[in-house]
Amino acid sequence: MTQHDTIPPGWNENPTAWPKRIRLVLLAFVGFCVASYLALYQLGVFTEVWDPFFPGGSPKVLHLMEPLPDAVLGASAYLTEILLSLIGGENRWRTAPWTVLALGFVIVCGALVSVVLVIVQPVVAGAWCTLCLVSALVSFAIFGLGAKESLAALQYLKRVHASGASIRRALWGLDGRQATFGIRRVGKG
Repeated sequence: MTQHDTIPPGWNENPTAWPKRIRLVLLAFVGFCVASYLALYQLGVFTEVWDPFFPGGSPKVLHLMEPLPDAVLGASAYLTEILLSLIGGENRWRTAPWTVLALGFVIVCGALVSVVLVIVQPVVAGAWCTLCLVSALVSFAIFGLGAKESLAALQYLKRVHASGASIRRALWGLDGRQATFGIRRVGKG
């Protein structure tokens, strides 16, 4: 048994296991590509935007925030999700909770912005944008994949606080005593 064979107390699986994180990274990469394409249109690099379902609607939606190219913010958020997903090992919910909580913050913001984006398209712009909807769908999927990581880290920090240990030190993974609070080890084979 190694430290990588651990899951949070009360959980049946490790929310920070690499297979889950790789799926999140792949989705975030798709979102990054979509948002980057839309940002290039907003920045004037492309004169037209591809839209198979609402070709006349995309420009209306994409020009709502002029002169701010808001798709650049979306691309930055997806890139941040990729980077934060790649930091730390499979037990980062307890060895580096700051990365998990930072990722949680970014994916919650992405999901909330996506809700607003879906509402704003018909209500404010009076139009739809297919790639904007794809980006929103990607953000919702990322939220579904990544939310459990943050929950595991928050539960761990709650146990640290209940034990009287330093939450600040635990947040940065600095106190080895806290690494074994209620950890269930899972053997291989």
